[in-house]
Amino acid sequence: MSAQTATLAELESRAEVLKLARLLKTPAERLDFLEQVDAVDIRRLREQATDVLFDANLGVLQRMAAASKLLPVSVLGRIAEKVFGPLLCARLAGLIDVSRGVDVARRLSPAFLSDVAAELDPRRARRIIAGIPADTVREVAHELVGRQDWITIGRFVGHLPDRTVSATLDAVHDEALLRVAFVLDEKERIDHVVDLLPSTRFPGLAAAAAEHDLWPLAFDLLTHLRPANQERLISAVAGLESGVRADARKQAAALGLLDEAGPVRTALA
Repeated sequence: MSAQTATLAELESRAEVLKLARLLKTPAERLDFLEQVDAVDIRRLREQATDVLFDANLGVLQRMAAASKLLPVSVLGRIAEKVFGPLLCARLAGLIDVSRGVDVARRLSPAFLSDVAAELDPRRARRIIAGIPADTVREVAHELVGRQDWITIGRFVGHLPDRTVSATLDAVHDEALLRVAFVLDEKERIDHVVDLLPSTRFPGLAAAAAEHDLWPLAFDLLTHLRPANQERLISAVAGLESGVRADARKQAAALGLLDEAGPVRTALA
């Protein structure tokens, strides 16, 4: 394995460690030893741990979901926010009817929906997530950006229809977009999301990488893009001041990303 390939693999593993630490509610530093493990294996561990957490007390949760059908949606929404709380709502989300789940979600405040989203396994409620109106999703995204909760945003992007993602992207500023892309659950979807960006966003992404010292995240993003989008980001990097590019080149060299041909070396040539 080349130094460049090893570094990119370590970045992937680092992103997965951050998500696993979030699930286990522990500082990421406690799991640093896992960064030498393949990212696919760390993700598999995270998904298995999620299943254990969500399947605990499944019988009780299923009975609660069945009982919820007896309540008007307006009442259920009030009970969800005032009595159940975000954790229980997250556990129930994958067990209730899709139409009722969407109706309830529309009645909840963006702040509470953000709390639920942070606790939710989106794989279990993907049809509800896909059905939530774009305006509501945009409000939740704005709330999560304010909280700097990049992981929750990254876990949901892959479950949203394109029209919703497009309507939400302007609520995610350039720095946030770099951070979200790094922890995106569906890495293969990064390029598709970038396709939805207006061309005016690319200089902002390059500037955010420089201003907030996020070059490793920008390098990771660059390597996940197809050639057309790579060229757009490379062009944006080329437009930065020479001193800024020199600093980026130093960081790339320290990571071993200039040792062989690739989009990072092209961007910083």
